[in-house]
Amino acid sequence: MRAKRKEGENGMAKVSPTMCEGPFLKKIILYTIPIALTGMLQLAFNAADLMIVGQFCGSFYVGAVGATSSLTTLFVSLFMGFSVGSGVAVAQSIGAGNDKITEQTVHTAIPLAIVCGVILTGLGIQFSDTLLRWMGTPEQELAYSTLYMKIHFCGTTASLLYNFCAAILRASGDTKSPLLFLTISGITNVGLNTLFVTAFDMNVDGVAWATVLSQYLSAVLVLIALTHRKDACRLTLKNLRFHKEPLKKILRIGLPSGLQTSLFSISNVLIQSSVNSFGSVFLAGNTAANNLGGFVYTSMSAVYQSALNFTGQNYGARKFENIRKISWICLGVVFTLGLVEGAIVTLLGEPLLGIYIKDSPQAVQYGMIRLCYIVLPYFLGGMMEVTTGLLRGMGTSFLPMIISLVGVCGFRVFWIFSVLPLQKTPEMLYISYPISWLFTFSVQYTVFRIVMKKKERQINQRIQ
Repeated sequence: MRAKRKEGENGMAKVSPTMCEGPFLKKIILYTIPIALTGMLQLAFNAADLMIVGQFCGSFYVGAVGATSSLTTLFVSLFMGFSVGSGVAVAQSIGAGNDKITEQTVHTAIPLAIVCGVILTGLGIQFSDTLLRWMGTPEQELAYSTLYMKIHFCGTTASLLYNFCAAILRASGDTKSPLLFLTISGITNVGLNTLFVTAFDMNVDGVAWATVLSQYLSAVLVLIALTHRKDACRLTLKNLRFHKEPLKKILRIGLPSGLQTSLFSISNVLIQSSVNSFGSVFLAGNTAANNLGGFVYTSMSAVYQSALNFTGQNYGARKFENIRKISWICLGVVFTLGLVEGAIVTLLGEPLLGIYIKDSPQAVQYGMIRLCYIVLPYFLGGMMEVTTGLLRGMGTSFLPMIISLVGVCGFRVFWIFSVLPLQKTPEMLYISYPISWLFTFSVQYTVFRIVMKKKERQINQRIQ
C-alpha cells in the first residue's frame, strides 16, 4: 500500500497515491488488517501485565493495575491527538502531491512528540497519587496503583514517538512496518514481564518496567525506519524543527481530536470511580473484562484509521465520490467486525476471563456483566469512531469533538449523577455506553454528509 512515485515536470518527484484509486474494499481490508494487529499488540502490553500479575500474584494486583487505566488514558489522550493531526496533515499533503509540505510536517511532528512526552512524564509522576485518591481507588490497592502509574509514565515519550511515527507511516500507506516493530517490542515485553515477576520476585513494578523498556524499543525501531525511507516522509535528524504552517495544521486537527478523547476519558474516570465504589472483587472483574473488550475495540479502531487516511488522501486529491464509497465500505466493515468479534468474546467470556483471574469466580461473573452490556454492542462504538475518522480526514476536527462532548461525555455524566443513583447496579452503570454510542453516531453521520456536500460545493465554486 505504499504510495507510488513517478517523475513529473522538471524531474520533480510526484505522488500517485494508491489510496485514491479504486476499487476500495480490498484495499481498505488489506490496509486495516496490519493496523488491527498492531493495535492488538499494543493492548497486549497491558494484557501481558494483567495476565502475568493475575497468574503469579493474584487478582488483587490485577485490580491495582486496572485502577490506573482510565487516568493514564486521560493524561495521554490529549497529546496523542496530535499524532492524529500529524497523520491527517501528511495524508492530505501526499494526496495533493506536495513533497515540501510533507517533509516539513514529518520534521515538525517528531519534536512535537518529544516535547509532549516530557511534559506528560512530569505531570504523571507528580500527580499520580493525588488523582488516584480523588477517584476513590480502594486503599489496599492505592500504593501499588500509584507505583505502577509513576513507572508507566516514564515511557510516555517513547509511546508518543512510536505513535507519531506510526501515524506518518500509515498516512503514506505503510501499515506493515509499525506491526513488525510492535511485534518485536511485544515479544520483548512478555519476556521481561515473566523475568521480572518470576525471577526477581517483583509485582506491579516489574510489569510496569517491562512495558516501559518495550516502548522505548518500538520507538527506536520506528525512528530508524523513517530515516531509511526514500520518499518525502524520510526523516533527517538534522532537519528536525518546528515549521509554522504544518504545526498550525497539526494543532488545528489534533487538538480537538485529543480533547475529544480526553473528554471520553473524563467520563470514563467518573465511571471508574463508580466501579471502584463496588469494591475490590468487582474492580478485578471489570478490569479483566475491559481488557478483553479492548481487543474488539482496537480492531474496530483500525477501521477508523483506514477511514481517516483514505479520506485524507482523497480529500487532498479532491475526489469526493471516492470519499462517499470509502464511508459506506468502512461503516460496513466496522459493523460486521464489531458484531462478530463482540459476540465471540461474550460467548467465550468465562474461560477468557479465567485467563486473567484464577482465584475469584465472583470477579469472573462481574466481568461477564460488562461483556454483555458493553462488548456485545461494541459495533455501535465502532461506527461512531468511523464517522469521526471521515470528518477528521477532511480536516474537520472541531465538530466531532463537540458532538462527542454532548453525546458521549455529557450523556454519561448526566447518567452517573441522575439515573445511576436511582438504581445503583453494574447493569445500570454499563447500559449508558451503548445508548451514548448510538446517539452520537446518528448525529455525526448526519453532520458528515452535510460537511462533505459543503466542502465539495466550495471547491467546485473555486474551480469555476
